[in-house]
Amino acid sequence: MGDAAGIGPEIIVGAWKQIIEQIPCRPVVFGHPEILQRAVTLCRSGAEIVPVNSPDESVLGTLGRIPCIPCGDDNVKRVRPGVVDAWAGEAAFQAIASATDAALAGKIDAVVTAPIHKGAMNLAGHHFPGHTELLAHRCGVSDFAMMLYLPPGENIVSKNGLAVVHVTLHTAMRKIFDVITVDSVLAKARLADKFMRSIMDGGKRPKIGVCSLNPHAGEEGLFGSEEIEIIRPAVEKAAAGEIEIDGPFPADTIMIDARNGKYDAVVAMFHDQGHIALKLLGMHRAVNITLGLPIIRTSVAHGTAFDKAWKGTADTGSMIEAVRVAAKLALKKE
Repeated sequence: MGDAAGIGPEIIVGAWKQIIEQIPCRPVVFGHPEILQRAVTLCRSGAEIVPVNSPDESVLGTLGRIPCIPCGDDNVKRVRPGVVDAWAGEAAFQAIASATDAALAGKIDAVVTAPIHKGAMNLAGHHFPGHTELLAHRCGVSDFAMMLYLPPGENIVSKNGLAVVHVTLHTAMRKIFDVITVDSVLAKARLADKFMRSIMDGGKRPKIGVCSLNPHAGEEGLFGSEEIEIIRPAVEKAAAGEIEIDGPFPADTIMIDARNGKYDAVVAMFHDQGHIALKLLGMHRAVNITLGLPIIRTSVAHGTAFDKAWKGTADTGSMIEAVRVAAKLALKKE
């Protein structure tokens, strides 16, 4: 359900009709039933929130019935829209933990998350920079990455869509140069390759482009040596491992080539380098996918939008696409 003070509850309810009618899945919501009922009232959907004890009961999901596995205690009912609140953070954490555990146990096939507020979750005592790190910890993995994925469609030439994988994630800019290594760049290139292979037909090899860290790709060391000492060696190692990869290329031009179909995936060095470009291409169609987990997890590609929360105007596009991609990945896994 995400943070109760944000737009998570209303985009779930607002997207429900299209999810039921368009996507081959049986959805069930992990969250607080009363918060979801408030979203039903706000969106005037007329649906009934039906508390259930197990994901097995999600077959109840219809246009008029939204099954909900209760998570979080009743303190979350006191949370005000658009306000950072520890009770909202706690309820969001409980929903994530419950859904992740259900996926690890094989009770559900995929997890789709609505946005959380990192500050609220930290106030509740759960000290993670974001969903990605929390999920990795919960799943017990250390080799993971955040990927933004834009399905085929408007602004994207490739029929495979376009993915951007980030070497560093929720990291302060001052620290980025200290944590990028040959191994970290190589690991993300491998994760990007593995994901794109999983969705491409016929076992084709995806084409991967790698961003530089410095302006003009360092201009052969004039603006920094990271491209020469770290990124280029990582690309060469990846290529030697049968990954079709090239770079590093200047970040201000590589996404143009990717948009035009030259690459199926791009490895970005830091958060905004990848996020800004992909969101400009399709903010409300983009999907956040966590790579390296033993479960399928997708998410919306936006935040809690406290300034828009509980006004009934939040865009549901990214939530619909996140569920669509999760269902597609789950069906391929079968």
